[in-house]
Amino acid sequence: MGSGEHPPVSTDPRGERDRRIIDVLMALREGEVTTYGDVAEVAGYPRQSRLVGRILATTDLDVPWWRVVNAAGRIVSGHPDEQRDLLRSEGVTVVDGRVRAAPIGRFRRSD
Repeated sequence: MGSGEHPPVSTDPRGERDRRIIDVLMALREGEVTTYGDVAEVAGYPRQSRLVGRILATTDLDVPWWRVVNAAGRIVSGHPDEQRDLLRSEGVTVVDGRVRAAPIGRFRRSD
């Protein structure tokens, strides 16, 4: 491309939707735990929690997948032991496969 030329803009709504969800996932900080539904809502796609799960399961990008759990705090990924260990390494309390407290996010314990 020459100077001043821009790459073509994608008109694929799925591409835009996926990008917005990936952006939300990439913004999660260490120790922050959220839900599939929260990610979808922040991205602008309320009630699309399954979409978030699909993206997490299929993306080739290095996203912090371990910071996302279901609405009850349950670890439901295909790698529960790894997810638990990664969360614990970030100061998250996980008991019996469920997030009980996290330094940041939905499961933050209020003192």
